[in-house]
Amino acid sequence: MERGYRRAMHFQQLAYFVAVAEARHFTRAAEAVHVSQPSLSQQIRALEAELGAELFSRARGNIALTDAGEALLPLARRILADADTARHEVQELVRLRRGRVRLGATPSLCTGLLPDVLRAFHDRHPQIRLLLEEGGSHDLVRQLARGALDLALVVLPLPAASPALTTVELLREDLVVVSSPAGPAPGRGGRVRIADLRGAPMVMFRHGYNLRELTLAACRAEGFEPSFTVEGGEMDAVLGFVRAGLGIAVVPSMAANRAGQDLRRTPLAGSGLRRTIALAHRSDVAPPRAARELQRMLLESGPDGGPPRAGGR
Repeated sequence: MERGYRRAMHFQQLAYFVAVAEARHFTRAAEAVHVSQPSLSQQIRALEAELGAELFSRARGNIALTDAGEALLPLARRILADADTARHEVQELVRLRRGRVRLGATPSLCTGLLPDVLRAFHDRHPQIRLLLEEGGSHDLVRQLARGALDLALVVLPLPAASPALTTVELLREDLVVVSSPAGPAPGRGGRVRIADLRGAPMVMFRHGYNLRELTLAACRAEGFEPSFTVEGGEMDAVLGFVRAGLGIAVVPSMAANRAGQDLRRTPLAGSGLRRTIALAHRSDVAPPRAARELQRMLLESGPDGGPPRAGGR
């Protein structure tokens, strides 16, 4: 043991000190804290040695606080009360009675998958605050990287320059073409091929949306650049422009199914376009307890507790 080392006082020693100060009797104090009297006396002596002062006057069997004891008593009570408060605060979080979850999701998932899951989570844990960030997948990856989100629903594969994220597949979803019923149906035979999009007026999402990148990549693989009448919108804006007859758009089947009867939905021919949604969090930081509970509920939201599918097989 190094010279000059001194053992730090413990919460237990302070609790024993307060018990003796209140009982003014070592044996009754030991009974109150459920410890033997010799053990209690030993801990009191160790505390006095640590502080370098006697805390009790033991003259003629009467137990009284010394000046040092009088000074320590309110501080000890405050320390023990703060420790008890801290213990309860942590237990509240562990039991999901308090806390928050910062969740990011794409607009289609905010309107499609999340309402029912978040309602179930809120019913089970009503004291947990749910903070939702709505945006494109690339934007959400950046939010995760800077610590602004606990969890995010992102599209796989992640961008090449993405930070280290842990992902768990949640949803595989087909993409469909939506158009205004007032105009001609796109494609032939009730289906649309990517090649059929050549020269068709299209409404396109803003930069940062994975849907934009998927659609552009599919069109370029067929040897053409798509023609945009309007670009730069969010999901609701894109659907609204399609309703107004400004063009067609490629959107997730979940968003199309919830868009109402005033939009025509046409499947993509062949394997079509499909996106894979995953739950992601930073690899270097474990999500908070409440976020892990929401993650569990999301992963169990599919049939038979497996990854849910929308429009896939």
